[in-house]
Amino acid sequence: MDSGPHRVVWKEIETGLGSVGRLKILKEMIERSDDYFTKYMLERRTGLKPVDVRSNLKILIDLEWVKEYAYDPKTYKINMENDAVRLVAEFFRKIRY
Repeated sequence: MDSGPHRVVWKEIETGLGSVGRLKILKEMIERSDDYFTKYMLERRTGLKPVDVRSNLKILIDLEWVKEYAYDPKTYKINMENDAVRLVAEFFRKIRY
């Protein structure tokens, strides 16, 4: 079993990529990394139900993969400064996801 700092990174990756909903949200946000999204926009673009967008966004925000801005309505942006997000983006590009 992996231990130490690498285990922490793997746990973060497993959590971040652990659902189809999060993969869809990440795909949309990474493809348009300069854009800001509302929950409604993410629902439309991913086909996810509102409850699924909310729960998956919460996890991505907690991981600091997505930044939340307290506008009305709240907006969200992928955090391309996060090392794990940059690696996920590179992986998506390589597999053409």
